[in-house]
Amino acid sequence: MKFSIERADLVKAVSQAQSVVERRNTIPILANVLIEATPEGVSFRATDLDTEIVDRAAAQVERPGATTVSAGMLNDIARKLPDGSLVQVSLDSTSARLSVQAGRSNFSLATLPREDFPVMSSSEYSANFSAPAAVLRRLFDKSKFAISNEETRYYLNGVFMHVAQTEDGPSLRCVATDGHRLARIDAPLPAGADEMPGVIVPRKTVAELRKLLEDDEADIAVSVSETKVRFATPTITLTSKVIDGTFPDYSRVIPASNARKLEVDASDFARAVDRVATVSSERSRAVKLSLDEDRLILSVNAPDAGAAEEELPVAYGDEPLEIGFNAKYLHEIASQIERENAVFLFNGSGDAALIREGGDTSAVYVVMPMRV
Repeated sequence: MKFSIERADLVKAVSQAQSVVERRNTIPILANVLIEATPEGVSFRATDLDTEIVDRAAAQVERPGATTVSAGMLNDIARKLPDGSLVQVSLDSTSARLSVQAGRSNFSLATLPREDFPVMSSSEYSANFSAPAAVLRRLFDKSKFAISNEETRYYLNGVFMHVAQTEDGPSLRCVATDGHRLARIDAPLPAGADEMPGVIVPRKTVAELRKLLEDDEADIAVSVSETKVRFATPTITLTSKVIDGTFPDYSRVIPASNARKLEVDASDFARAVDRVATVSSERSRAVKLSLDEDRLILSVNAPDAGAAEEELPVAYGDEPLEIGFNAKYLHEIASQIERENAVFLFNGSGDAALIREGGDTSAVYVVMPMRV
């Protein structure tokens, strides 16, 4: 195997591939990236057995071939090579060493045979459709903050992507919850997605997917089966197993009859919550919302640290209400809101609050109250 590749192309491909590799693993081959050179170009493949990424790059291939080499080491070398350099990569089949040359730098790296590298089996996908990168980015970015970190409730360790029926017809919906807060985001259903089974996309896959969605103009090919999900651009293919579990019936926790309505500037609210939470104790991080006519007072009282209070002008015309929330949860939800106004719908001080962006119901958040 022998090929030449631009340093920038090598850095981009290897860094994306190696991010899938687990830092600590007991199987040496899983720390490696599989390099395959064909007349069409070079591909870099990495896996942790649950997620696989294949990154294709343009290169001048003199001799096709394949081998595996340490992903972390190749990534470090590529990053440290001079900008604009042309990198020569060749495999010595007798010594099984991979030579990486650029300018006056020369590296000789140990390899493992490509036959030992586990390639994720291809599967039949029951739904194949295409969605704009900007649409998928909104669906996952606005929901991923609510993913649970509790390993015992493994079925909450991802984003539930499925087809949902709404007033405007069928939608592509992403939902995440950790039991304390919930995010439900809708987008128009792409053609071909009608038969898509509902799948729970794991947290790590959601993080890796974000790197495919930078280009607003790009269209992402999405393929879904009961056990796997695949996202592909012309140069990168991300395949992942889905979480084998049943996502709970989230519709039961979304309040339908909350009538007390508060309207507030979302960015002012997020900044105010962040300011008063500075004195809250790390463990509870509770902030109290005291509502009166067109007035909101945010307050924190932490006996060991101190107290803080801030008043905000709001639109509120219902009965006075005092309710407490985790400051971090409130700040995270308020930070998701892109429109100027955040609308909070309350019932009582012991009931969950519903939050949305103005009159838009395609992004809905729920947060459970705390005792303060």
